[in-house]
This record gives sequence, C-alpha cells and structure tokens, in this order.
Amino acid sequence: MPRTLETASFRFNHTMLRIKDPKVSIPFYTQTLGMELIQKHDFSDFTLYFLAFDHSGGVDTLDIKKKTQMSREGILELTHNHGTENLKETPYHSGNSEPKGFGHIAITCEDVEEACARFEKLGVPFQKRLTDGKMKHIAFIKDPDGYWIEVLPYTRGPTGE
Repeated sequence: MPRTLETASFRFNHTMLRIKDPKVSIPFYTQTLGMELIQKHDFSDFTLYFLAFDHSGGVDTLDIKKKTQMSREGILELTHNHGTENLKETPYHSGNSEPKGFGHIAITCEDVEEACARFEKLGVPFQKRLTDGKMKHIAFIKDPDGYWIEVLPYTRGPTGE
C-alpha cells in the first residue's frame, strides 16, 4: 500500500533503551558492536547518548552526523538516569522475562559466524547461539543491561531463505 501524503515524510528514527551504567554500556555499543557516539546531551538528572553505525565510509564528519541525526534511520538512544550506576543490579526490565513486553533490537552483518566468534572471544553473553534451536543462521547476544540483540545476516530473512 502506498504511503499517504500525510505520512510520506515519516521515518523510524530511533529506539531508546535505559541503561544502568554508561561507563559499561557505551564501550559495549561502540567497541563491541562498532557503533559511533554521535551526540551526548547532559541534563541534571539524566544523560542521553545517541549512537549509530557509520555508513558513509568515514566520509561524513561528526558535525554532519549530528546535523543529520534526526533525518536518518537506525539511531539508538541510550538513556542513563543518574545514580543507577551505583545499584547492584540493573533496575530495568529487558522485556524478555515475565511480564514480557519489549523483545530485542537487531543488527545485521555479512558473516554471522565470524561476528559470533568475535563476541565469544570478547566474553559477550549469548541468549541464543547459532547452534541452538531451529534457526541456525541467527544468534542473540545480551548487552550489559540484559537487553537482547539479534545478530543476523544481510541476505537472509526470518525464515532463513
């Protein structure tokens, strides 16, 4: 169905996840997943971190990325409520235990086996390894707050075709 004139300019811009400790979560998303911190906004009781993958081949400057942040898709906003880093456990619900709600975010990559081997080497916890279950072409890893991240190949759909 074609989009209507009223919705033609709409884009899915970002997803927000609450994080316990940015000193743990930001390195996970930047170093382990390879995202780039585009912007950071500090407020008195919380801080927002906006991350995304650089698909410009290194051509776009950080300034350009900041200016175009709200016109692109695929941004991850991590929200840190100050003080949660001092708690023993994350105060946030991943959505995958009762009561279930939010499920996961997903990344695609060229070689899932290679990506999973790297995650294994880095000590990233898995929710589902490639060898688990019926869908042998996807994996699920967990971020520092227990949110699930699906890892799947560019070329395959949900049925593995």
